[in-house]
Amino acid sequence: MENYLRVGVITSPHGVHGEVKVFPTTDDPSRFLELETVLLDLGGGNERKELTIRQVRFFKNLVILGFEGITSRDQVEGWRQKELWITRDQAVELSEDENFIADLIGLSVRTDEGCALGTVTDVIQTGANDVYCVSGEDGKEILLPAIKDCILKVDLEKQEMLVHVLPGLLDL
Repeated sequence: MENYLRVGVITSPHGVHGEVKVFPTTDDPSRFLELETVLLDLGGGNERKELTIRQVRFFKNLVILGFEGITSRDQVEGWRQKELWITRDQAVELSEDENFIADLIGLSVRTDEGCALGTVTDVIQTGANDVYCVSGEDGKEILLPAIKDCILKVDLEKQEMLVHVLPGLLDL
């Protein structure tokens, strides 16, 4: 399991007082109201800077953040396209059948008939239900709807997903 979870990507500075516009990568952007700190990924491996949030506002589909000790646009100008992360202990509680996308990526996928399908490489959020992209060893991509009829079990300890392939899914 990942120790850090991405919650947003800085799109640009906002105004002249060191605030930034953030595109949220979390299901619920209002969760920024509950966060006290975030980690700014400075690139180059695991270099992260802890930032204390002093202000949160919302504008259209973006979150506008202000940070303690950051008071000018010049201080944040180089942060465009930088990611904001939180530690797992800052994450929201999930219900029984929920998982973080970061934990699903890389799971090996097997059918209820014992066939290896491949590895989860992406999760597409469609609105109705998520769709898991599974890349097989042959390079073929299989799209599996994240519904109970198809996804039977997710075992993060074993790094496995057990699925039932609905009729017609492999024919595409």
